[in-house]
Amino acid sequence: MKDILIRKLKAEDAEHISKIYAAITQTPVQNDFITIIKEQVEREEDASFIAELNGHVVGYMISIVISGGFGIKKSTWISNMGVNPKFMGQGIGESLAKKIFVFSREKGIKDVYTSVRWDSPDLLSFFKTLGFDRSNFINLRKILE
Repeated sequence: MKDILIRKLKAEDAEHISKIYAAITQTPVQNDFITIIKEQVEREEDASFIAELNGHVVGYMISIVISGGFGIKKSTWISNMGVNPKFMGQGIGESLAKKIFVFSREKGIKDVYTSVRWDSPDLLSFFKTLGFDRSNFINLRKILE
């Protein structure tokens, strides 16, 4: 889409992002989700972007920059993303990812990571088309009772 504007995330985007998230997941958004989005803007190395069409937020990609940790170099981690279901399949997610890739290269970051559930073929396929592949990480989980 040529009319899409990709720009940095702003605190006032949190409500729009939460509506997109709720439309995708078909679940209500918790207040802490909105708080987390607003706090993201205040991070020193915020790597999050919004896609706008005619002044309306239609997509987002939330990323964080991590310096070191568990033997890896400074890297960008895509932690959350979404595109309004009405606009899926039009290259908005790809445009957001490319903006994050440019941002990362400009910061001297070569590694971009994300984590996707194995039973989410749509997300797996999306990230594969962007050139993502398996990494050396193994996701671990502990359930707290």
